[in-house]
Amino acid sequence: MQRTDVAIIGAGQAGLAMSACLTARCIDHVVLERGRVAQRWRAGSWDSLRLLTPNWLSRLPGWSYGGADPHGFMRRHEFIAYLSDYADAFGAPVVTGAEVRRVTQPGAHYCIETERVTLACAAVVVATGQCETPFIPAMARQLSGSIHQLPAAAYRCPDALPAGGVLVVGASASGLQIADEIHRSGRRVVLAAGRHARLPRRYRGHDIMWWLDRLGILDDRPSVADPGDAHRQPSLQLIGRRDRTLDLAVLRDAGVQVVGRACAADRTIMRFAGDLAETTASAERKLARMLARIDHAIVQRGLVADAAEPRAPLWLDQPATRIDLAAAGIATVIWATGYRRQYPWLAVPVLDARGDIVHDGGVTPAPGLYVLGLRWLRRRSSSFIDGTGRDAHELAGHVAQFVARRRIKAA
Repeated sequence: MQRTDVAIIGAGQAGLAMSACLTARCIDHVVLERGRVAQRWRAGSWDSLRLLTPNWLSRLPGWSYGGADPHGFMRRHEFIAYLSDYADAFGAPVVTGAEVRRVTQPGAHYCIETERVTLACAAVVVATGQCETPFIPAMARQLSGSIHQLPAAAYRCPDALPAGGVLVVGASASGLQIADEIHRSGRRVVLAAGRHARLPRRYRGHDIMWWLDRLGILDDRPSVADPGDAHRQPSLQLIGRRDRTLDLAVLRDAGVQVVGRACAADRTIMRFAGDLAETTASAERKLARMLARIDHAIVQRGLVADAAEPRAPLWLDQPATRIDLAAAGIATVIWATGYRRQYPWLAVPVLDARGDIVHDGGVTPAPGLYVLGLRWLRRRSSSFIDGTGRDAHELAGHVAQFVARRRIKAA
């Protein structure tokens, strides 16, 4: 059995950010990765995917974008290279092909069993991120076998789908972008939209992320009564293009049929809730509050900005509540219904009734066990690249103190 001070599970942006912070503190550690560095970006992203945040906001501890297009948006393969170069730059101790089978705490130390190695360590950082396992609603099992189904994580491009129309279920960032791409390829697309949140790509002369970063909004701390509910909030309706805003109205005007939340299925029949007006109104109120907050800060700080653009509230016609997919020529259903975090290998009592890790800013009730990379972990931007890096820097302090105390006890 090998020994180290800290084991980090996952070599995506969260795991590498923590590794960089521990390396800077000279703390012995290892990063366990089931595949290769940035494995989820390699295996769970469609071909044309771009980051939703501009390149200048891809900041990680000791690392930042140095290319020629800071206001652009990295493509999938570019970001994979970005993370690989980051790992190489500080010599991240990544063990690839080491899928974690079990984590236990038989005594004072944690024991981690993987395909390649068994480790004993004082502390563990779970950095598997927000997007662990695609969530497919139970209604999917009620659809006919003649309907091709796949999660958004398995979608690659329109040409890889069977001929025919497509129903995309879910209108957060992934669902919206996939629906847009498939529609642009010339297919009929129906988009089932439930709860969602939207922002314009640009506002008053700057990318919306410029405002959120400049005004400190990305550093907002969780304020909901149930912190677990915060990281289940839908991702923003954005697209990684500086010249486009993408929302339900844009898709509707382009010819995508927008309906309400998918609520039931029976062979080839899909039923949708009549809640589209309610969910779009809720998103509109949140958007109005955010833009008003930016407007107020501009005035209070005397910032130079363009005039606020005229903006009509989003309005959608009463949508269909029942569609016969076969009759409508829809051959594929893509479930862009989010992810669930699953930790079947974590045999430490830190999971709540929903299966999420209980934590306070990434610190779990189990001494020496931490989690990183979740939405709203410590701030609004915790699931963004930059926010993950900031969280890692702060959490590394807790890890270092814990390891130091363990060393003192062992001396």
